[in-house]
This record gives sequence, C-alpha cells and structure tokens, in this order.
Amino acid sequence: MTRRSQSAQEHRVARVTGERAAWGTITREAVIEAATRTVRAGGYEELTVRSLAAQLGVAPMSLYRHVRDKDDLLDEVVDRLLTRAWRPRAREDDWRAWITEAAQKLRHFLVSQPAALHVYLQHPVVSPAAIARMQAMMTVLREALGDEEAARHAYASIHTFTIGFAALEAARAGRSRRDGGTDELAHQLAAYTTPTQFAEGLGYLLAGIEHRALDERGFH
Repeated sequence: MTRRSQSAQEHRVARVTGERAAWGTITREAVIEAATRTVRAGGYEELTVRSLAAQLGVAPMSLYRHVRDKDDLLDEVVDRLLTRAWRPRAREDDWRAWITEAAQKLRHFLVSQPAALHVYLQHPVVSPAAIARMQAMMTVLREALGDEEAARHAYASIHTFTIGFAALEAARAGRSRRDGGTDELAHQLAAYTTPTQFAEGLGYLLAGIEHRALDERGFH
C-alpha cells in the first residue's frame, strides 16, 4: 500500500470511528480532494475549515499546515473543476464558434458552481486552468484578428461580459426561487439573463469585435 492510499485509509477509519487521524498523515492533496467532493456535491455554502477537518478526522489546526484559509482552498478546488469544464469541442479555425462555446462553458460553470462564481468575483483568477484557458482563447483571437493588441482587448471584453452576465444570472435565479411568482415586468427583466439572451449578446459582441478588426485593417 502506498503512503497516499494508507493515509486515505486512515482518514476513512477515523471518520467511521470518530477518532482523530494520526499526526502527519493529512496532506494538501487529501484536503483539496475532500473539499472538491464537498463542492461538487453542492455543499459550498456549508464548507468551512472546521467542517472539512471533521470530515477528514483531524483537528482544524492541522489543515492550516496545508492551506492558508478557505479562500486558498476554494482557489484550488475551482481550478480543478475548471480544468474539466472549459475546453470547447468546436474547431479552432472557426473562431466565432470556438469562442462562443468557450464563453458559454465558462458562463455555465460559474452559474452552476457557486464556489467558482465566488472565486471569480473575489479576485483575478490566475490558476493553471484559468491561464491555460486564457492562452487558448488568445491564440484563437490572435489568429482571427491578426493583431496582439486587438486580441487582448477582445479577450478582456468577452471575459468581463461572461463573468458579469453569470453573476447577474445567478443572482436573478436565486431571487426568483425565493420570491416565487413574479409580475409581468419582473418576468420580462428576468428574461434578460437567460442562456438564450447570453448567446444573443455574445453574438453582438463578437460581430462588433470582427467589424472593428476588419475596419482597422482597411477592409470595409
């Protein structure tokens, strides 16, 4: 049995028996894996260092040897979830289809994972998965627009539109669930934050980006 599997076995035994796991058996990997399972199961709101420590069968202070705080932990969890979620299936040479799918995947990820939306609204996300996504988008945009600066401005516009839309969509969805029925005007306003409206708005944005790129290159 490897040290990692032995450690995992000790944590399972500790959870069943209620005993504390042996000192030194907990690892950063085990902490992040446990937090990822909790978030994927929909337990983001209840996740705390104390609850995670209880789940792993260790004292709360033991976790602080491996993570700075809950935000540090969530950054790692969101990076792992994003790694599996962001990559489009569209061909990169069809830049509008590829960028559209990339943006739609991020919007869905943020709306469906409250922990991810929390992280993206807290600070610029520069995790490995986020950087890989940004670099891939920049490559596609640079090839399509023919200019590094144009690609950077386009990426910034698409990225901020996606995050902002996802934040409003999530907030409106939460309010709708709490309020129940809505009047006609509220219903119309709620329709502005649907996946269909996101796709339409993104289409306008991409058309504007393409038009500006062609204009700056002298194509009318």
